This record gives sequence, structure tokens and C-alpha cells, in this order.
Amino acid sequence: MDRVAGRFTRIEPRLVARDFVTALLSPVEAKNCWQLAEQAGHVRPSRMQRLLRDAVWDAEKVRDDLRSFVVQQLYHPDAVLVADETGFLKKGEASVGVQRQYCGTAGRIENSQVAVFLAYSSPRGRALIDRRMYMPRSWTGDPQRCAAAGVPSGLEFATKPRLAQEMIESALDAGVMVKFVTADECYGRDPGLRIALQQRGIGYVLAVARNHYTQIATRLKERVDVTESWLSAQAWQRYSCGPGSKGERFYDWAWVTIHDDSPGEHSLLIRRNRAGELAFYRCWTPRPVPLSTLVKTAGARWAVEETFQQAKGQVGLDQYQCRGWTAWHRFTILAMLALAILTVIAAKNRSATAHIIALTVPEIRRLINVFLAQPQNITHVMLWSGWRRRHQAHAKISHYKRRQQLESEHVTG
Repeated sequence: MDRVAGRFTRIEPRLVARDFVTALLSPVEAKNCWQLAEQAGHVRPSRMQRLLRDAVWDAEKVRDDLRSFVVQQLYHPDAVLVADETGFLKKGEASVGVQRQYCGTAGRIENSQVAVFLAYSSPRGRALIDRRMYMPRSWTGDPQRCAAAGVPSGLEFATKPRLAQEMIESALDAGVMVKFVTADECYGRDPGLRIALQQRGIGYVLAVARNHYTQIATRLKERVDVTESWLSAQAWQRYSCGPGSKGERFYDWAWVTIHDDSPGEHSLLIRRNRAGELAFYRCWTPRPVPLSTLVKTAGARWAVEETFQQAKGQVGLDQYQCRGWTAWHRFTILAMLALAILTVIAAKNRSATAHIIALTVPEIRRLINVFLAQPQNITHVMLWSGWRRRHQAHAKISHYKRRQQLESEHVTG
């Protein structure tokens, strides 16, 4: 926390932020302000709620510190930036950015928020370094709704690839040194993102759908999936794209040149699994690179899924109960900071043998909780029990009153 302490000019929010991050690392059931405050020894959740809503501090400055901390601690010349989105299931219509939309978390269309994240992935570890809330047109086209949620005035609609581009350019402008960016089909099909990366001299391996069109064998655009019929058996090479939970992830790979008049090396990378299923990637590099380099970069994209799982499962990235723009950005950056702490500790303790694996992020979190465990104070526990029950009683009464009001309006109508 010393790294970001200077971003909190007053002592009160600085101390509460420290308590907040420490509580995120704790084993509390749900990481909302109620339980985090109880875990931290506060007598009410109001201090943590104020930290997220009203206290004076800049979450984007903390983001800058988090990003530099992660890159400094996990730096490797083969590191890549990974863009991907994740969803947060929500009820109601008040949470910023919420609407019925495809939610990858649920695997279907749900009432949810969707945010785009940027991860720094290196052989030493990976961590989330930036985030953007995706704001659908149903929000950006409704100034009153945006104002009610505290959305900055004048915020314009931006696609997910555009949000990813903004985060990538912010990282590059801050001095983050990478040779490649990778992302899934949502980003690979966007020409604006591809052009922006080429202009910055940053290589990319971006997934595209099988019905994606590009110029391969001729100057005419064709679907990328037609290339399989052209490839000989010798065109395929077996490579691992990196370690997985069950060992190295081996696939068959092939690549063909894409005809493009812009500078650099344009190619289509094709992956084939044991079942014969194909996946496709548009690739660009400023200079020629071996096939193995593109394969390793493609494999880095999957690491972000595990990072999302750790962020949600270990530090409660998806357990916030705040609705507004400011509170969401503050909660997520503090959760990302908590995860980065765990990731860096894991990176510095990677020793393993045939008889014992290296320390993992979940194991480090468990050890932290053992070392930082505080004896339970019965007065504190009962105080919080009373607070919760009073709050629930108030909510129950309010709900009944609202229900009676609606029934009365229905009868008189």
C-alpha cells in the first residue's frame, strides 16, 4: 500500500483504503462494504462506503501506480498485453452500464454489466492493469440516466475494441514495453484496433471468426476457413502454446501470408486441436518472427481467463454492491491492487520441486490470513449482528410500504 499511499492526501481515506485492500484479501463470505468493514474492525460500513463514493482521491492515479508496480515486478522481455472483457450479473436498471446483453460469465444474454480489462502477462506472472466499463448506447444516449449514476458529462459511446485501444495506448504512453498484444474475436475483427497497433509498431495476434474475410492466396477477399483445404500435411507443425492446468497445451499450427499493402509482416495463424476443430488469428509484426513466437503469443490470451477467476474468487472483483460510476471504478482498482499483491508475492516465490509445487495465489492468500488473523472480539461481533438485523428490518419495512403503495395505485387506477 505504500506504493499508492501518496494518492490519498488525507489520512482518513488512506487508512480506510489500506483496511479495504487488507479485507479484500480476507476470507469474508462476500466482499461488500458491510463485511469488509466488519472484517477491518470498523463499527459501521459508512467509512468504506464513503471511500468508494465521496472521499477525495483519484482512482486513475492509483491505476497508474498499480500498472507501474505490476510491470516493474513482473517484467519480462516476452511479456504481452491481453485485452478481454468479463461480465457482472446485476438486478434492476440503476447500476452503471447495466442492460440485457451477452454476458460471458453466464454464457448467455442476461441483465449485466460488461467491462473490458487489460492484463500484463509475462512468464513471471500476470495481473490486471486497467479497466473500462462498457457503456451501451442505451446509456450514452440518455444524459439523465448517466447523470443519476455519476457518469462524466459528455461521455460518448465506445466499442469494446475502442476501449481496449484506449487502455493499450495509455499503457504504452506510460512506458510499458511489450512487443505483442493479443485478444479474442471481438477485438480481432476491428480494423481500427489493428491499424492503431501497427502505427505504434506493436505486433498482434488477434483471434478472428472462421467467416472472417481477408486477402490470402489472391487479391480477392475470402473466408479464412477456406485455407484448410489448401494446406498440405507438411504445413502443420506441433507446438505448445504454454502450460495449462494439466500440462503443456499442444496443438497443430499452420500459417499463411495475408496480402496487405501496408508495411510489416501480415499472416493468418491457424490452430487445430485433436478433434480437428480450427481457430484463426490475424497476425502482424513489424519484422519477421518465427511461428513459435506467434504461437506463444496466442497462448497468452487464455491466461486472462484464469486471472479473471482469481480476481473474482480470491479478491471479490464481482462482489461489489455499488451502482455509481465513481464507486465502480474505485472498487475495481482496489480489487486489482489486492490481486496484484498476491501475484507479485507468487512471482517472487516460484521455487518448486518434484515433491512440492510453487506457492499459488490462493495459497498465498490463505497464508496471509493465517498471519494476519485477529482474535474475535465478542462485543464487536454482536455489534455487527445488531447492525445487520436493524438494517434488514428497515429494508423489510421499506419493501412492504412500497408494495402496499403499488397495490393501492393498482386498485385506484
